[in-house]
Amino acid sequence: MTARVARIRRHPIKAIGGEDLPRTRLDAARRLPGDRLWALLTEGGERHAGAVPQRWLPKSCFLRGAASAGLQAVCGGWGEGAEGGRIRLTHPDLPDLDFDPEAEGPRLVEWVRPLWPQDKPAPTRLVRGPTGWTDVSQPWISILSLSSLADLEGRLGQPLGIERWRGNLWLEGWAPYAERELIGHVLTLGGVELRVTETIGRCPATSADPTTSRIDIDMPEALEAQFGHRDFGIYAEVVTGGDIALGDEVRA
Repeated sequence: MTARVARIRRHPIKAIGGEDLPRTRLDAARRLPGDRLWALLTEGGERHAGAVPQRWLPKSCFLRGAASAGLQAVCGGWGEGAEGGRIRLTHPDLPDLDFDPEAEGPRLVEWVRPLWPQDKPAPTRLVRGPTGWTDVSQPWISILSLSSLADLEGRLGQPLGIERWRGNLWLEGWAPYAERELIGHVLTLGGVELRVTETIGRCPATSADPTTSRIDIDMPEALEAQFGHRDFGIYAEVVTGGDIALGDEVRA
C-alpha cells in the first residue's frame, strides 16, 4: 500500500497558528522539529510548571482550542526556514502580530487575550518545552489521510479542511480510513521509518472552522455517529530518521 506526502505542517505554538513546510528532517524518537515548541501557560497550569518547565505537561495546563474556538483561526509561524527567530501570526479579528518568542512572550499573552474566555484560567506566560508540548507525552508525530478527509466531508456534507486537525503529515493515495489498519506497522519514506502506534482521539477543538473561528459542527459527536468512535488520524514514532519532502512515496 503506497501513498505520497501531500502536506507537511508544524505548529510552533501549541493551539496557536500553524504553517506548511516543503521539507523537514525527522529524527529517531523525536517529534517533528519545531512542532509545539512553545505554549501559553494558564493560571491553572502554573502550579505544575515551575519557573522553567523541565518535563512534559498535559494540555490542561495551556491555552487550547477545545476551550476557545477563536484560537483555531490563528495562522502563521516562522515561515519556511528553520525554527527560531521571530514568529508572525494572523487572525481575522485581530491585528497581525510579529514577535520574538524568546523575549516578547507578554505581547502574545495580550494579543490572544480577546480570544480566551473570561471564565477560564487566564493566560500567564509563554514557555518553551523540553521536547515539545504535543497532546501526548510520547515523542510521536501525527499522520492523516486526504482520502479519509474527503470521505468524511462527503458524509457530513460540508468542507472541513486540514487546519482544524493540526496534523503533521498529510498523505494522499490510501483508501479512506486504511490508516486505521496500520497500528503496529512500519511506514517507510525512503530511508525514514515510522512505526504506527495508535489512532488519534479527537476533542472539541476540531469543531471550529479555522477560517472563521466559529463552531460549525460537533466533531467528536459527528465522528461517533459515523463510526462508533472519535478517532481521526494516527500517531507514529520515528524509528529511523532522515529527510522527507513533499511528494515522497510512503510504503506501508
